Amino acid sequence: MDVRMVGLENPFLSALHHMLLDQQILQDEEGPTRTYVRDAKAMASTPADIKEYPTKYVFVVDMPGIKSGDIKVQVEDDNVLVISGERKREEDKEAKYVRMERRVGKFMRKFSLPENANTDAISAVCQDGVLTVTVEKLPPPEPKKPKTIEVNIA
Repeated sequence: MDVRMVGLENPFLSALHHMLLDQQILQDEEGPTRTYVRDAKAMASTPADIKEYPTKYVFVVDMPGIKSGDIKVQVEDDNVLVISGERKREEDKEAKYVRMERRVGKFMRKFSLPENANTDAISAVCQDGVLTVTVEKLPPPEPKKPKTIEVNIA
């Protein structure tokens, strides 16, 4: 049903209409699955900074209020760095929420690592709500020296 057809141009009703359309897409067999939409939102809401140094790459991700045990850092397919976890809401049986604005739920980011990333030398530290993942670089390959062949006199 088109909101304009009923003559309701109210922005609130228009937003509600779009939400209902999104829900219909989720239920459609050919549309995106709920898992896909959830994962896409989780990736979009986890911003990161990436710095390159001469000997390493550093990934910095803000994770306020997340315990280090709720954060997972992995390498998939030999070159994809995956940072994931879950932010949980504190249970308080005495209080009732008047407003809930802080995001809870799963989060995830995937980064394709460059060829010179040493996936065996990765460290992660979470301090003051900031996760810092350091990926060391492989040393550059040494240039091949020319092979000298001794010439025999016949």
